[in-house]
Amino acid sequence: MSRLFGSVRSRATLGATLVVAVALVAAGAAVLLSLRANLTGEAGTRAERSAQAVASELAARTPLGKLSGLDAEDTPVQIVDEDGVLLAASEDLERISGTGIAEVTPSPARSDGDDDGDDGDDGDDGDDGDDRHDRSGRSDDDGRDDDSLDPGEIAQGASYTNGTATVDGDTEDYRFAAVEVETPDRGRLTVHAGAPLAAEHSAVGTALTSMLIGFPLLLGVVAAVTWLVTGRALRPVEGIRREMAAITASEDLRRRVPEPATHDEIARLARTTNATLAALESSVERQRRFVADASHELRSPIASLRTQLEVAAAHPELLDLDGAVEDTVRLQNLAADLLLLARLDAGERPAGTRVDLAALAREEAAGREGVTVEAEAVEVSGSRGQLGRVLANLLDNAQRHARERITVTVRREGDQAVVGVADDGEGVAGADRERIFERFVRLDAARSRDDGGAGLGLAIARDVAVRHGGTLTAGAAPAGGALFELRLPLAGADRGTPSA
Repeated sequence: MSRLFGSVRSRATLGATLVVAVALVAAGAAVLLSLRANLTGEAGTRAERSAQAVASELAARTPLGKLSGLDAEDTPVQIVDEDGVLLAASEDLERISGTGIAEVTPSPARSDGDDDGDDGDDGDDGDDGDDRHDRSGRSDDDGRDDDSLDPGEIAQGASYTNGTATVDGDTEDYRFAAVEVETPDRGRLTVHAGAPLAAEHSAVGTALTSMLIGFPLLLGVVAAVTWLVTGRALRPVEGIRREMAAITASEDLRRRVPEPATHDEIARLARTTNATLAALESSVERQRRFVADASHELRSPIASLRTQLEVAAAHPELLDLDGAVEDTVRLQNLAADLLLLARLDAGERPAGTRVDLAALAREEAAGREGVTVEAEAVEVSGSRGQLGRVLANLLDNAQRHARERITVTVRREGDQAVVGVADDGEGVAGADRERIFERFVRLDAARSRDDGGAGLGLAIARDVAVRHGGTLTAGAAPAGGALFELRLPLAGADRGTPSA
């Protein structure tokens, strides 16, 4: 189960289905409540009309036995006086609840007495009228209360309740309306009339059944569509994953993941992945060349040293001690260069000490022939040893190519310190001004390794410059030779990370 819902496709489908389900349940509940309220309101209106019709007959002095509203089959009616005594009820009414009057059989004494009073006056009508005035709420000083009614007047509005009634053996739910009427001969009466709620129950039941059947089908459609759409949208991701798995298994970094012909996030992911693969391929290839070149460079001094030692072992008198020392020093320097490059490749950050470039330039130029230093005091933050190595490598390179003169300048330009090393040699062609910073690159193929070094000096110098947040570039010197410019942020300035 956890594996099934571990995919983006499954979670998206489940999430969309749950959201739609919640929305459908909320909408369905609102529809059912609204439908029920409307139908109940319509039933209440019908019940009120029935009660108003009976009240109108009572206001017109219609005898209880002749009320037409008591004959309706689907409208149970009760007529109650102010004392809560049932005066009349619908025919065939067997049981009722919800009106507050559970009786279904009228009181014989009250109903008969009222009917007799309808046939003639006995001289006490005035008193009875006064009593009825009192019961209707009229005061002795002809003032009127809020609920007082004149004889023959029907109260505006009605009160509603829900209940049940059994008529001729059939029990149903009803909406009851209670309407008050002030009769001329019987005082304040209340007419309870009901309208059946069968239509409301049927409509709500039908709607609920439709929802119970339709909602699962709709959720199934939503889930299926979401599953298909997300599957189609994520298909390129699966292609990228399979290709990355194949690249990992084959270790072939020349392969690339497919890029969709779209402009969405997945297409950008594919392009970024391919760019990462290209950078990784370049890095691995660079590392392979580095290892191969390092092995090649190490082979020469080691072979020379071994040969001299073997000759010395066989013929001690032929030992070239100076040559053996020279090869050992060369091997030591090469090993130191390789170790420094390995540390730089590992991301070693320089120390944060302050370094005076003017003093460092004079220190590195001391003892070298033909080197002139023109420097102003400029401080940068970094490793004194590594920056000294940069200047030493630049001066070594300049001495190998200069005819007579080398000039070292140190100056301030804005928030940068600029160190320039210029010679009066042949210079570097524009096409080679970036290639010379690659490792183990020597532009003069005919130059011997002993005279030209291993081709790591400029590569080390640039890597150190980059680690210090600066740059190292090659250009043309005013005298026509090569000019190497080292630019570093001043001490205390924000250090960037420019690319090499």
